[in-house]
Amino acid sequence: MADRFVYHCTLRWSDLDAYGHVNNARFLTLYEEARVALMFVGARANGVGSFAEGVVIRRHEVDYLRPVDYALDRATVETAPTVRIELWVEQLRAASFTIGYEMYDGELLISRARSVLVPFDLARQVPRRLSEPERTFLLGYAPGGAS
Repeated sequence: MADRFVYHCTLRWSDLDAYGHVNNARFLTLYEEARVALMFVGARANGVGSFAEGVVIRRHEVDYLRPVDYALDRATVETAPTVRIELWVEQLRAASFTIGYEMYDGELLISRARSVLVPFDLARQVPRRLSEPERTFLLGYAPGGAS
């Protein structure tokens, strides 16, 4: 079984809505932070820097399962509240891939999401195929080979 990429994301005061919960639109920002950590930091640490040359989002889906409180009682001057985001590759195609996510507040599952991403040639402004190093890197997070 492939590994999940795990990212601990710090919540910010600006993530809150009028009810003291993390705003639904901010969930996409939190998922983006985790995805960037996987594709730009994690991939680069494994010798794959080409994602930084261009990847665009084709689609997002988000299921909101529970509200996320900022939980000031958990925050201190040194640490702000965090959520844990786990990512994996659900589908891998020649010119696109789908990232699955789960977001947790402690051990409580609070959201599920998926994003379809397309490698993109920024200079030519056209989609491109995944390179073999990109494909190999993504397969490390793909249960069952992500067909």
